[in-house]
Amino acid sequence: MKTKRITTENELKTAFHIRTTVFVEEQGVPLEDEFDEYDQLNGKCDHVLVFINDEAIGTGRIRFVDGQGKLERICVLAPYRKFGVGKVIIQALEGIAKDKQITRVKLHGQTQAEGFYKKLGYDILSDVFMEDGIPHVLMGKGLNVRSSEQ
Repeated sequence: MKTKRITTENELKTAFHIRTTVFVEEQGVPLEDEFDEYDQLNGKCDHVLVFINDEAIGTGRIRFVDGQGKLERICVLAPYRKFGVGKVIIQALEGIAKDKQITRVKLHGQTQAEGFYKKLGYDILSDVFMEDGIPHVLMGKGLNVRSSEQ
């Protein structure tokens, strides 16, 4: 399994295809709600892809809001779920946050994925709320960031 930070429009299109498959086709999220102004290679957020044998199978992005990293659009194609791909995506996004000296990350986790995020050290920070017709909770985690002077 290989993780790559997205740096080209083609890679971004690949991530969009994965997100469309998972969120729009499988989960019924309206297409117009899935994509936003952060879905560009403009420095407003960082996107990653995960590959198995040169096939892109998962993606996610991190945006920086109020001094925190916000993990978003994390998804894995159905045939590759339960192989640890989601964990690899989360670790890659957390790594980007650490590189930027960000000490806290948060996400809106679907309630069906709550246990997955808890295993990765995330705490529930809210009651259940609806987002695109799917129940979610706000979850957060502190990161250990090493000083660049060490």
